[in-house]
Amino acid sequence: MSSNFQQDSIGQNRAIGVAVTIFTSIALYNALELSVLIPLSFRAYRSLYFWSLSTSTVLGVIPTCLGTLFQYFALAPLWLSLLLQNIGFICMVPTQSVVLYSRLHLITTNRRLLRFLKWLIIIDTTILLIPTVTLNFGSEYFPHSWPWVRSFDIIERLQITWFSLQEMIISSVYIIETARMIKISPKEDKKRNKILYELVGINIVAIGMDVALLILEFLGYYSTQIMLKALVYSIKLKMEFAVLGLLLSIVRAHPSGQREFMSTDMSRVLSG
Repeated sequence: MSSNFQQDSIGQNRAIGVAVTIFTSIALYNALELSVLIPLSFRAYRSLYFWSLSTSTVLGVIPTCLGTLFQYFALAPLWLSLLLQNIGFICMVPTQSVVLYSRLHLITTNRRLLRFLKWLIIIDTTILLIPTVTLNFGSEYFPHSWPWVRSFDIIERLQITWFSLQEMIISSVYIIETARMIKISPKEDKKRNKILYELVGINIVAIGMDVALLILEFLGYYSTQIMLKALVYSIKLKMEFAVLGLLLSIVRAHPSGQREFMSTDMSRVLSG
Protein backbone atom coordinates (compact mmCIF):
# COMPACT_ATOMS: atom_id res chain seq x y z
CA MET A 1 0.00 0.00 0.00
CA SER A 2 1.21 3.51 -0.70
CA SER A 3 -0.01 6.99 0.14
CA ASN A 4 1.62 10.16 -1.25
CA PHE A 5 4.58 7.99 -2.17
CA GLN A 6 6.01 10.44 -4.67
CA GLN A 7 5.62 13.42 -2.34
CA ASP A 8 7.64 11.62 0.33
CA SER A 9 10.50 11.23 -2.16
CA ILE A 10 11.02 14.91 -3.06
CA GLY A 11 14.68 15.83 -2.72
CA GLN A 12 15.73 12.19 -2.50
CA ASN A 13 14.60 10.94 -5.92
CA ARG A 14 17.82 9.30 -6.99
CA ALA A 15 18.54 7.47 -3.73
CA ILE A 16 14.96 6.35 -3.26
CA GLY A 17 14.68 5.40 -6.94
CA VAL A 18 17.69 3.11 -6.58
CA ALA A 19 16.26 1.64 -3.37
CA VAL A 20 12.85 1.06 -4.96
CA THR A 21 14.47 -0.68 -7.92
CA ILE A 22 16.69 -2.91 -5.77
CA PHE A 23 14.05 -3.90 -3.21
CA THR A 24 11.31 -4.58 -5.74
CA SER A 25 13.69 -6.47 -8.04
CA ILE A 26 14.72 -8.82 -5.23
CA ALA A 27 11.09 -9.27 -4.18
CA LEU A 28 10.05 -9.98 -7.78
CA TYR A 29 12.87 -12.49 -8.19
CA ASN A 30 11.81 -14.27 -4.99
CA ALA A 31 8.18 -14.33 -6.11
CA LEU A 32 8.95 -15.61 -9.61
CA GLU A 33 11.22 -18.31 -8.21
CA LEU A 34 8.53 -19.42 -5.74
CA SER A 35 5.90 -19.37 -8.50
CA VAL A 36 7.86 -22.19 -10.12
CA LEU A 37 8.99 -24.07 -7.00
CA ILE A 38 5.68 -24.18 -5.12
CA PRO A 39 3.68 -26.13 -7.77
CA LEU A 40 6.61 -28.53 -8.19
CA SER A 41 6.61 -29.29 -4.44
CA PHE A 42 2.97 -30.42 -4.21
CA ARG A 43 1.57 -33.62 -5.66
CA ALA A 44 -1.90 -32.06 -5.95
CA TYR A 45 -3.28 -28.56 -5.71
CA ARG A 46 -6.26 -28.75 -3.38
CA SER A 47 -4.95 -27.84 0.08
CA LEU A 48 -5.39 -24.46 1.76
CA TYR A 49 -1.64 -24.41 2.36
CA PHE A 50 -0.89 -24.64 -1.36
CA TRP A 51 -3.44 -22.03 -2.43
CA SER A 52 -2.56 -19.52 0.28
CA LEU A 53 1.15 -19.81 -0.58
CA SER A 54 0.43 -19.43 -4.29
CA THR A 55 -2.00 -16.54 -3.85
CA SER A 56 0.32 -14.58 -1.59
CA THR A 57 3.17 -15.08 -4.06
CA VAL A 58 1.54 -14.62 -7.47
CA LEU A 59 -1.33 -12.25 -6.67
CA GLY A 60 0.31 -10.63 -3.65
CA VAL A 61 4.00 -9.88 -4.02
CA ILE A 62 4.12 -9.50 -7.82
CA PRO A 63 1.30 -6.91 -8.21
CA THR A 64 2.60 -5.00 -5.17
CA CYS A 65 6.04 -4.70 -6.73
CA LEU A 66 4.69 -3.72 -10.15
CA GLY A 67 2.30 -1.15 -8.66
CA THR A 68 5.11 0.42 -6.61
CA LEU A 69 7.40 0.63 -9.66
CA PHE A 70 4.64 2.01 -11.87
CA GLN A 71 3.70 4.70 -9.37
CA TYR A 72 7.16 5.84 -8.38
CA PHE A 73 8.54 6.02 -11.93
CA ALA A 74 5.20 7.22 -13.40
CA LEU A 75 5.06 4.28 -15.82
CA ALA A 76 1.28 3.91 -15.71
CA PRO A 77 -1.85 5.87 -14.76
CA LEU A 78 -2.34 6.40 -11.04
CA TRP A 79 -5.49 4.27 -10.97
CA LEU A 80 -3.61 1.27 -12.42
CA SER A 81 -0.71 1.64 -9.99
CA LEU A 82 -3.11 1.88 -7.03
CA LEU A 83 -5.19 -1.03 -8.31
CA LEU A 84 -2.11 -3.27 -8.53
CA GLN A 85 -0.86 -2.18 -5.12
CA ASN A 86 -4.22 -2.77 -3.45
CA ILE A 87 -4.76 -6.15 -5.11
CA GLY A 88 -1.26 -7.05 -3.97
CA PHE A 89 -1.94 -5.82 -0.45
CA ILE A 90 -5.17 -7.83 -0.18
CA CYS A 91 -3.56 -11.02 -1.48
CA MET A 92 -0.22 -10.59 0.30
CA VAL A 93 -0.77 -9.31 3.84
CA PRO A 94 -3.97 -10.99 5.11
CA THR A 95 -3.14 -14.13 3.14
CA GLN A 96 0.14 -14.49 5.04
CA SER A 97 -1.97 -15.16 8.14
CA VAL A 98 -3.85 -17.82 6.17
CA VAL A 99 -0.52 -19.42 5.21
CA LEU A 100 0.46 -19.63 8.88
CA TYR A 101 -2.98 -20.86 9.91
CA SER A 102 -3.11 -23.53 7.20
CA ARG A 103 -0.22 -25.48 8.73
CA LEU A 104 -1.05 -24.83 12.39
CA HIS A 105 -3.24 -27.94 12.72
CA LEU A 106 -0.15 -30.04 12.01
CA ILE A 107 1.20 -29.32 15.48
CA THR A 108 -1.96 -28.82 17.57
CA THR A 109 -5.26 -30.68 17.97
CA ASN A 110 -6.92 -27.82 19.87
CA ARG A 111 -9.99 -27.38 17.65
CA ARG A 112 -11.30 -24.47 19.70
CA LEU A 113 -8.05 -22.55 19.16
CA LEU A 114 -8.02 -23.33 15.45
CA ARG A 115 -11.65 -22.25 15.08
CA PHE A 116 -10.96 -19.01 16.98
CA LEU A 117 -7.97 -18.14 14.78
CA LYS A 118 -9.92 -18.95 11.61
CA TRP A 119 -12.74 -16.56 12.49
CA LEU A 120 -10.28 -13.96 13.74
CA ILE A 121 -8.62 -13.89 10.31
CA ILE A 122 -11.95 -13.76 8.47
CA ILE A 123 -13.50 -11.02 10.62
CA ASP A 124 -10.54 -8.65 10.93
CA THR A 125 -9.72 -9.02 7.22
CA THR A 126 -13.28 -8.03 6.33
CA ILE A 127 -13.28 -5.11 8.76
CA LEU A 128 -9.87 -3.68 7.83
CA LEU A 129 -9.61 -4.18 4.06
CA ILE A 130 -12.54 -2.05 2.92
CA PRO A 131 -11.61 1.19 4.76
CA THR A 132 -7.90 0.72 4.02
CA VAL A 133 -8.40 0.39 0.26
CA THR A 134 -11.00 3.18 0.12
CA LEU A 135 -8.88 5.65 2.09
CA ASN A 136 -5.77 4.74 0.10
CA PHE A 137 -7.45 5.74 -3.17
CA GLY A 138 -8.93 8.87 -1.56
CA SER A 139 -5.63 10.04 -0.06
CA GLU A 140 -3.85 9.58 -3.41
CA TYR A 141 -6.44 11.37 -5.51
CA PHE A 142 -6.92 14.13 -2.92
CA PRO A 143 -3.40 14.49 -1.44
CA HIS A 144 -4.13 17.99 -0.11
CA SER A 145 -7.32 16.96 1.66
CA TRP A 146 -6.44 16.65 5.35
CA PRO A 147 -9.41 14.38 6.23
CA TRP A 148 -8.48 11.85 3.54
CA VAL A 149 -4.75 11.87 4.31
CA ARG A 150 -5.19 11.84 8.10
CA SER A 151 -7.79 9.08 7.95
CA PHE A 152 -5.52 6.95 5.79
CA ASP A 153 -2.58 7.49 8.15
CA ILE A 154 -4.72 6.21 11.03
CA ILE A 155 -6.09 3.15 9.22
CA GLU A 156 -2.64 2.36 7.77
CA ARG A 157 -1.08 2.21 11.22
CA LEU A 158 -4.04 0.28 12.55
CA GLN A 159 -3.95 -2.38 9.83
CA ILE A 160 -0.19 -2.91 9.82
CA THR A 161 -0.25 -3.19 13.63
CA TRP A 162 -3.12 -5.62 13.67
CA PHE A 163 -1.99 -7.87 10.83
CA SER A 164 1.53 -7.98 12.28
CA LEU A 165 0.12 -8.79 15.72
CA GLN A 166 -2.08 -11.48 14.20
CA GLU A 167 0.88 -13.12 12.48
CA MET A 168 2.87 -12.92 15.73
CA ILE A 169 0.05 -14.63 17.63
CA ILE A 170 -0.15 -17.51 15.15
CA SER A 171 3.64 -17.86 15.00
CA SER A 172 3.80 -17.80 18.82
CA VAL A 173 1.23 -20.61 19.02
CA TYR A 174 3.36 -22.56 16.55
CA ILE A 175 6.51 -21.94 18.62
CA ILE A 176 4.81 -22.99 21.88
CA GLU A 177 3.33 -26.15 20.41
CA THR A 178 6.56 -27.09 18.63
CA ALA A 179 8.54 -26.55 21.83
CA ARG A 180 6.10 -28.86 23.61
CA MET A 181 6.64 -31.50 20.93
CA ILE A 182 10.40 -31.23 21.38
CA LYS A 183 9.97 -31.73 25.11
CA ILE A 184 7.88 -34.91 24.81
CA SER A 185 9.58 -36.44 21.75
CA PRO A 186 12.13 -39.26 22.27
CA LYS A 187 15.57 -38.01 23.20
CA GLU A 188 17.21 -40.35 20.72
CA ASP A 189 15.25 -38.81 17.81
CA LYS A 190 17.89 -36.13 17.22
CA LYS A 191 17.13 -35.55 13.55
CA ARG A 192 13.45 -34.85 14.19
CA ASN A 193 14.25 -32.55 17.09
CA LYS A 194 16.73 -30.67 14.91
CA ILE A 195 13.98 -30.10 12.35
CA LEU A 196 11.62 -28.87 15.07
CA TYR A 197 14.26 -26.43 16.36
CA GLU A 198 14.67 -25.11 12.81
CA LEU A 199 10.91 -24.61 12.56
CA VAL A 200 10.96 -22.61 15.80
CA GLY A 201 13.85 -20.52 14.48
CA ILE A 202 12.02 -19.70 11.24
CA ASN A 203 8.95 -18.51 13.14
CA ILE A 204 11.09 -16.33 15.43
CA VAL A 205 12.75 -14.69 12.41
CA ALA A 206 9.30 -14.05 10.87
CA ILE A 207 8.17 -12.33 14.07
CA GLY A 208 11.35 -10.23 14.00
CA MET A 209 10.57 -8.99 10.48
CA ASP A 210 7.05 -8.02 11.52
CA VAL A 211 8.49 -6.05 14.43
CA ALA A 212 10.94 -4.30 12.09
CA LEU A 213 8.11 -3.12 9.80
CA LEU A 214 6.16 -1.86 12.81
CA ILE A 215 9.16 0.09 14.10
CA LEU A 216 9.67 1.75 10.72
CA GLU A 217 5.98 2.67 10.53
CA PHE A 218 5.82 4.24 13.98
CA LEU A 219 9.15 6.03 13.65
CA GLY A 220 7.72 7.82 10.62
CA TYR A 221 9.80 6.08 7.94
CA TYR A 222 6.70 5.44 5.88
CA SER A 223 8.33 5.33 2.44
CA THR A 224 11.00 2.93 3.69
CA GLN A 225 8.37 0.66 5.22
CA ILE A 226 6.38 0.64 1.97
CA MET A 227 9.45 -0.17 -0.11
CA LEU A 228 10.51 -2.96 2.24
CA LYS A 229 7.11 -4.56 2.73
CA ALA A 230 7.01 -6.57 -0.51
CA LEU A 231 10.61 -7.67 0.03
CA VAL A 232 9.90 -8.73 3.62
CA TYR A 233 6.82 -10.70 2.61
CA SER A 234 8.68 -12.38 -0.25
CA ILE A 235 11.37 -13.44 2.25
CA LYS A 236 8.70 -14.75 4.63
CA LEU A 237 7.22 -16.75 1.76
CA LYS A 238 10.65 -18.18 0.98
CA MET A 239 10.93 -19.16 4.62
CA GLU A 240 7.53 -20.83 4.28
CA PHE A 241 8.99 -22.79 1.40
CA ALA A 242 11.78 -23.83 3.78
CA VAL A 243 9.09 -24.85 6.29
CA LEU A 244 7.52 -26.94 3.54
CA GLY A 245 10.79 -28.77 3.06
CA LEU A 246 11.14 -29.38 6.80
CA LEU A 247 7.59 -30.72 7.02
CA LEU A 248 8.35 -33.08 4.17
CA SER A 249 11.40 -34.26 6.08
CA ILE A 250 9.25 -35.13 9.09
CA VAL A 251 6.76 -36.99 6.88
CA ARG A 252 9.54 -39.04 5.31
CA ALA A 253 10.88 -39.85 8.78
CA HIS A 254 7.55 -41.60 9.57
CA PRO A 255 7.36 -40.53 13.24
CA SER A 256 5.86 -43.06 15.62
CA GLY A 257 4.14 -42.95 18.97
CA GLN A 258 1.52 -40.52 20.16
CA ARG A 259 2.43 -37.98 17.47
CA GLU A 260 1.97 -40.39 14.58
CA PHE A 261 -1.15 -38.46 13.47
CA MET A 262 1.20 -35.71 12.22
CA SER A 263 2.47 -37.87 9.39
CA THR A 264 -1.06 -38.40 8.03
CA ASP A 265 -2.03 -34.74 8.41
CA MET A 266 1.16 -33.51 6.79
CA SER A 267 0.78 -35.90 3.90
CA ARG A 268 -2.73 -34.63 3.34
CA VAL A 269 -1.65 -30.99 3.42
CA LEU A 270 1.38 -31.45 1.19
CA SER A 271 -0.38 -33.70 -1.29
CA GLY A 272 -3.47 -31.52 -1.40
